Amino acid sequence: MSRKKKYIEISERKLILRSLDVIVVVLSMYLASLYFDFTYINIHSELIYQWFIVLSIYFLLIGEVFQMYNLDVSNNQFLIVRSIFISTFVTTLFYIFSPYITPSLPENRAQIIGFFFLMTIPIVVWRLLYLWLFFSPKYYKSIIVIGHSSNSENLINLIKKKNFHNVAAYVSEKKIGDFDNYYNIDKVNLIDLISVTGVTEIIVSTKEFSEDVILRLNNRFIQLFGEGINIKGFEKYYEEVTNSVPKEYLNSDFYKNLNFSKNNEHRLYFFISRFLDLISAFLGLLMFLIFLPLIIIGNLFGNRGPLFYSHDRVGKEGKIFKILKLRSMVTDAEKGEAIWALKNDSRITSFGKFLRKTRLDEVPQFYNILKGEMSLIGPRPERPEFVSKLEIEIPFYAIRHVVKPGLTGWAQVCYPYANTMKEQERKLRYDLFYIKEKDLYLDFKILIKTISTVLFFRGQ
Repeated sequence: MSRKKKYIEISERKLILRSLDVIVVVLSMYLASLYFDFTYINIHSELIYQWFIVLSIYFLLIGEVFQMYNLDVSNNQFLIVRSIFISTFVTTLFYIFSPYITPSLPENRAQIIGFFFLMTIPIVVWRLLYLWLFFSPKYYKSIIVIGHSSNSENLINLIKKKNFHNVAAYVSEKKIGDFDNYYNIDKVNLIDLISVTGVTEIIVSTKEFSEDVILRLNNRFIQLFGEGINIKGFEKYYEEVTNSVPKEYLNSDFYKNLNFSKNNEHRLYFFISRFLDLISAFLGLLMFLIFLPLIIIGNLFGNRGPLFYSHDRVGKEGKIFKILKLRSMVTDAEKGEAIWALKNDSRITSFGKFLRKTRLDEVPQFYNILKGEMSLIGPRPERPEFVSKLEIEIPFYAIRHVVKPGLTGWAQVCYPYANTMKEQERKLRYDLFYIKEKDLYLDFKILIKTISTVLFFRGQ
């Protein structure tokens, strides 16, 4: 049952984008310097390798901030062209203003404009070619979904929404909606189905099936596994696709699937995290002091009231602490019962909208980080009034309190709005994913996504 791989994995797509971006940029500069009157980067210099390495690092990091390697953005013509222009412009600024590790500024300033266009135009052309060549269903991995209709429908909808995989067939006890390629669980021959569709991966859930059906499936899975077919559980697949834990993990057996990240036992990780917390706190408070006069003026005209306000929040191990924020709502916005902020909340002032969009309202919390009550990265701290309700309504909500709360977090950048119990439960699953997987790379991704949120004014 050997089969040649024809699809491109999600991780492979990202690797292709990053690798070819660097190759296209470096090759463009090299050819322009070799055959045209482009002298800003002299390819005969002894420092040429250093210059190209620095350029590649700048471009990749800045491209990450401006979402050039987000597949949803890369698969959209308008969004990717916008990201390319912003990324190449910022890369140009960084490159020309770091002359100790990059070429000295040229006397002819037109060379800088040429540098910008030598990055922008080739990258735009290559990315449009990527859309034409690689963003095609024929290069998606085809999978078979096996599960009860009560589970399969949501999963198939998720796969179609994410648009990264093809559902070649689904096997269930009955047809689901208007989905094609349905096979009845009691009649299908999995061996023949695999041969016909040519898939290499099956997503399966035996939940709700009878013991006889499960036994029959397992016998087939053993044979298929030996033939090199990858068989993956619903929950594992969901976690990989959404970067959050599935709802099924939140049950009485949660400890089977929800464990601390291995970094929870590494003193080096905690030392590095605390060191970065202190550095970010000092820098954050310094920047806050620099911009404080402008914030005071904005508050005077747009908020008309106290500049700061504080609230009780629930921290690590359920301990209560005072969080410090810039006020973004009208004075006495919460007289009586506390309620969650809503999208386009009428209580938010005109200047408060700006503070929230740019996340400036959160900047005073660097003081909480300095005191050790919070970390730079972690689940956002919630108010005690809400926590008491959430712990009753949402099983295992208190698990998020096993780590320090953060100024920003995985749930914050992936699922910012949550003003209902259902949304809070969804957001919790992102927090639990972070607790389960946290490491320095994930922390870096959260910082990059946070910077992107601030720059694109996507704060809530």
